[in-house]
Amino acid sequence: MDDLASRLAAVDARIADAARAAGRDPASLTRIVVTKFHPAALVAQLHRLGVRDVGENRQQELTGKTAELATLTDLRWHFIGQAQTKKARAIRAAASVVHSLDRDRLADALERAGEDTDAVLDVLLQVNLTQDPDRGGVAPAQLERLAEHTAGCRTLRVRGIMAVAPLDEEPAAAFARLAGFAQRLRTVVPDADWISAGMTADFGEAIAAGATHLRIGSAITGPRPVHD
Repeated sequence: MDDLASRLAAVDARIADAARAAGRDPASLTRIVVTKFHPAALVAQLHRLGVRDVGENRQQELTGKTAELATLTDLRWHFIGQAQTKKARAIRAAASVVHSLDRDRLADALERAGEDTDAVLDVLLQVNLTQDPDRGGVAPAQLERLAEHTAGCRTLRVRGIMAVAPLDEEPAAAFARLAGFAQRLRTVVPDADWISAGMTADFGEAIAAGATHLRIGSAITGPRPVHD
């Protein structure tokens, strides 16, 4: 617990320094702790340390941990992994925010999963910053069209954009492009001002480019456990 608290404090200090260096208020940033492959007990420890935003990559883990920690009603669960349409109902049942909406079919599946409730699900549109069409994310040329489609879904609220920096490019350049895509998104959805970008290795560059939501894992949680 002491090590976890120290790592959390160290990362938060780095976030604050990067924000101030960029002329931004650290309080305007949301730090999401990615707990992929870690047990629910770690999430409970993070909660005791004041963490309220937690990210998961896999639907099975998201569903299991939210059920195990159901009494922690002030936790916000962010689904940040690639989503299969067949798992949309389970994702919607557990997530507060979905960061990885990248196609019409997924928007429609999440919409159908919310038809029996008045609750609105916050979503971000993931854009592909690489030239590889097999990577997650909508092609930049299709961003506005996907935004229009998703904005037309009654139970979804488009909050902003998300991306992962390519491995073969300087993060600052990739995130500068993402900032431009975020501006394009706001021509369709004017209040979609969230930018989910930046992980352990590159959150400083993401903050400088305007990121509002940072997805940070091992720098806080420590090494991921061995998994099947």
